[in-house]
Amino acid sequence: MNAPITVRDITAAEHLAWLRTQPSASFLQTPAWAEVKREWRAESVGWFEGEQMVGAALVLHRTLPRLKRSLAYVPEGPCIDWSSPRLVELLRALRDHLKAKGAFALRLGPPVATHRWGTATIKDAIADPAIRRYDEAVPDVVEPVGTAVVAQLQRLGFRHLSPEDGFAAGQPEYVFQVPLAGRTEADVLAGMNQLWRRNIKKTSKNGVKVRVGDATDLPAFHRTYVETAERDRFTPRGLEYFQRMYAALSAEDPDRIRVYLAEHDGDVLAATVYIRVGEHAWYSYGASTSAKRELQGSTAIQWRMMQDSLAAGATVYDLRGITNTVDTDNAHIGLIRFKVGTGGEAVRLAGEWDLPLNPLLYKAFDLYMKRR
Repeated sequence: MNAPITVRDITAAEHLAWLRTQPSASFLQTPAWAEVKREWRAESVGWFEGEQMVGAALVLHRTLPRLKRSLAYVPEGPCIDWSSPRLVELLRALRDHLKAKGAFALRLGPPVATHRWGTATIKDAIADPAIRRYDEAVPDVVEPVGTAVVAQLQRLGFRHLSPEDGFAAGQPEYVFQVPLAGRTEADVLAGMNQLWRRNIKKTSKNGVKVRVGDATDLPAFHRTYVETAERDRFTPRGLEYFQRMYAALSAEDPDRIRVYLAEHDGDVLAATVYIRVGEHAWYSYGASTSAKRELQGSTAIQWRMMQDSLAAGATVYDLRGITNTVDTDNAHIGLIRFKVGTGGEAVRLAGEWDLPLNPLLYKAFDLYMKRR
């Protein structure tokens, strides 16, 4: 007979030790991420089957004003076996633990894929005027674990969040990834389109150098990032945020986070923040200058990060979020084409889901967020 599954508080050290036994986990599920998100109250929790630890999560709490009740958020987690036949018990144990602590809702984002679209399929979809979104194109792969997880969440009363919802999902549901497992540099290059391969050669010929920086290079990254924000009309994060992220993640593991800079004759052409947890590597933030764009600094920096990911034994190079569009009239189509050139795949994740634990408070919070 199986031992009962329970959830209890664990220390950051126990949490990190558990993550090190796993092939990979989202960096949003590392204990260090609590230091980055100081505006949330954070706790580490563990799942136990009897006395054996079988999972862990970083839970971020957003407390309601004047009430000791919180939205409990598990971004890109928890780190459990999502294919487990005891998944319902695992989720119910978390629900009960958080409800006892005063959570009025549980939000989580299972780190499991449901659908995948390869490069050829994406290109065909972009060329077809009848197809405007990924979910209108037939996927190359339907993932059984991911689709089973979605069905189970629905049965348990979870509500799927989408960007159209009142308080929109925090993490992207669609991402672009380059699979690296079992591949060499030559394999990855061969999978890219002709323009990417040509531009990679061009960067070397033009004398573009890519280097790994450190905390002292964050101001240079940030200047480039602010220029990009002004050009692309988004609100940039402050330098202090990146300094806190770098300090917290590198203190937890010196190989966790890196700053990359692509330079030419002393000028920074592009700069990125790169994160790796085990076998999963992320292009987390990127920026480029308007000057010397013909030298392809962004291409050079992406290729170096892919090379370093391969060398570190990563099985996935993740270019993070994409919008659910293949419409040529969409403003994001240029970025999508840039990512498609890597020869990777568009991946739909299970997305973010809410389970109301106190329906009245949940409804009030939803209305409050919609009016903001």
